[in-house]
Amino acid sequence: MEKIAIIGGTGLSALPELQLTEEKQIDTPYGAPSAKLQLGELNGKQLVFLPRHGNPHLIPPHSINYRANIWALREFGVDKIVAVNAVGGIGDEMDAGHIAIPDQIIDYTYGREHTFSDSADVELEHVDFTNPYDEVLRQALVDAATALELPFSKRACYGATQGPRLESAAEIQRMLRDGCDLVGMTGMPEAALARELDLPYAVISMVVNRAAGLSEGIITMEEIERVMETGMLQVLLLLGQFLQD
Repeated sequence: MEKIAIIGGTGLSALPELQLTEEKQIDTPYGAPSAKLQLGELNGKQLVFLPRHGNPHLIPPHSINYRANIWALREFGVDKIVAVNAVGGIGDEMDAGHIAIPDQIIDYTYGREHTFSDSADVELEHVDFTNPYDEVLRQALVDAATALELPFSKRACYGATQGPRLESAAEIQRMLRDGCDLVGMTGMPEAALARELDLPYAVISMVVNRAAGLSEGIITMEEIERVMETGMLQVLLLLGQFLQD
């Protein structure tokens, strides 16, 4: 049976409907992943769930061991990965509560362990990253969102920033000029590491607030948490439909 991994982001530290059959701690050459891998079934599909920030949510974006996470999923026999991110909205239609299925990414992060190719045990490989997300998997998510008639964007450019602080208004204006529609802190190096291991990878991005300087007032965690509470229910519906299809 095909084994699909779900990487949960902020607001998705657990999959409540997952019929859990096993929890496994996997040791990797890069250290421990964020949490034990949870194996179970949902909508008749075999799933592996990994909360990116741990459960409870304790690991900040810049401290996540992305290499251990992706390596552990590969070692566990995962065939493809769907990642979930909570993001800020930059593009005109990217208001709070909107879902996007990104097709491009720009990396603004720094100092993160971002490749497997710096190890003597791994052959150096210059992977193609023209299209950072697997198009077949991405289209399956688009089809699922379309079937549910969710308000969503089937294309978007994700700008990955360092965190854990939010961005300045000037930084968001730069990202807007660069062509970013979304801003988040966990999109890279996760996508590139999956590509290095030849694991199909796609993302569901839930917009939880307008980015800095694009709305009145300051961004508050209370506001973000209110949107996240209802928004992640939509994400779970989308994941359910994707698995059903």
